[in-house]
Amino acid sequence: MKRLILFICTLISVFFSSCITNKDVVYFQDKGTVLNDSLLLKETSKPYRVQVNDILSINVKALDNELTKIFNPVETTNSNASQGGAQLYFNGFTVDLHGNIKFPILGEINVLGFTVEQIEEKVKSELLKQYFKDTAELFVTVKLAGLRYTVTGEVNGSGVFTLFQDRVNIIEALANAGDIKNTGDRTDVMVIRQYPQGQKIHHIDLTDLVAMQSPYYYIQPNDMIFVKPLKRKALGAGETFTQTLTTVASIFAIIVSTYFLTKNL
Repeated sequence: MKRLILFICTLISVFFSSCITNKDVVYFQDKGTVLNDSLLLKETSKPYRVQVNDILSINVKALDNELTKIFNPVETTNSNASQGGAQLYFNGFTVDLHGNIKFPILGEINVLGFTVEQIEEKVKSELLKQYFKDTAELFVTVKLAGLRYTVTGEVNGSGVFTLFQDRVNIIEALANAGDIKNTGDRTDVMVIRQYPQGQKIHHIDLTDLVAMQSPYYYIQPNDMIFVKPLKRKALGAGETFTQTLTTVASIFAIIVSTYFLTKNL
């Protein structure tokens, strides 16, 4: 009987230590890693450089609109963003395996590794050389055709998402997917990022304030965000004190019933 009581006490202590605490679910905690408040404002966001399979929206404007129609096959509005995204898939400028886009009149233009600002200057320069006069007052804008990313794991709504914004941080991306479940590990969120040489896996602790300074705080097109389950979930313990207490009580009742049944045999 003493062994049974000892086993039950051990089981209870394990389950109660497995409860999900406030530290497990709160974002951006001060863990002593931030030296002063000014660091909180220094978010790291490097200009994105275009990669293979990206889709670009390129808009050309000049004094004579008739001359620019050939360059602007897609007209989209903010009120019809989802449809515009679908149109750009077919009519936008896709970066091929060699890093080129096929642009009217100019032919192939290499854009691999360039920022959108650099592509704007490159397209404008080539158009002025080959098609427009210097007096055309040419204006070129280049944007990514939506920021597409994937979220999976311990989240409330996994899937592939597209946001029509220039910058999206990982908190916004996760919120768009329904946020991380209480059973998700916020201390070790994986970001699988695409590079010219392949994919790399990065890690970010979203419970620490210094996450805002991470180079992976702002997501990039084609990022995959994976949230692992907490180890506590594998034990089958409840997320709250009440759920854990109910689980322990059920196990305790089963053990006691089994003990007395076998004892009377």
